Amino acid sequence: SPFDHAAQAALYVPDHLPEPGDEAHTAALALAVGRWASRLGGRTLVLTTTLRATAQMAQHLRAQVEQGRCAPLQVLEQGRASKRGLLRQFRGASDVAQVMIASASFWEGVDIAGDALQLLVIDKLPFPPPDDPLMQARGQRLEAQGLNPFDDLWVPETAMALKQGAGRLIRSETDRGVLVIGDRRLLTRSYGNRLLAALPDMRRLMGEADMDAALDALVLTRSSTKDRTTT
Repeated sequence: SPFDHAAQAALYVPDHLPEPGDEAHTAALALAVGRWASRLGGRTLVLTTTLRATAQMAQHLRAQVEQGRCAPLQVLEQGRASKRGLLRQFRGASDVAQVMIASASFWEGVDIAGDALQLLVIDKLPFPPPDDPLMQARGQRLEAQGLNPFDDLWVPETAMALKQGAGRLIRSETDRGVLVIGDRRLLTRSYGNRLLAALPDMRRLMGEADMDAALDALVLTRSSTKDRTTT
């Protein structure tokens, strides 16, 4: 990568969220996203592993806004408009606090450079669907060769997808941002370190206090840059 991720980006893996398979996971992550996006002033992209999770996340965030539990965020949801239209709106409304929630094609090929995107949240580790016929066939071939399909296929495929998704955050040499991966398995499972090693080298945030400080620093840096350009 041509970018200095250690200086430009930080990584936060919350350890207080429910397990990814728990029905309460999306609601708990949405509550955190609402708080983080409020602090940052929007500029947040949430990538989910399923379209169902996209719809649930958007519903939870809209409910928070309606109930006054977070700032008046504008929630952009994949499926409510075209991909091009959503990206155009997200890039162009710097005076509106926006959160865009998407899945599928938004994991790669999406370029949002500059201050429009400063917080990228990935809801869960992007493991391939267990019932994917192609993955099952490839796994069977590996087993026939005496290899472990999970270690030698599922984890590498997940690492590649995770790296692609994370790559949406830093798109230029002047970008700054925070990547959140809302999946505690990165901290608790044996394969977690392999997946973390697939990501660019970023400084680690170790708790909510670090996260708040990182978001505040992004706001301060953004404000300072704006002041310089207007004087």
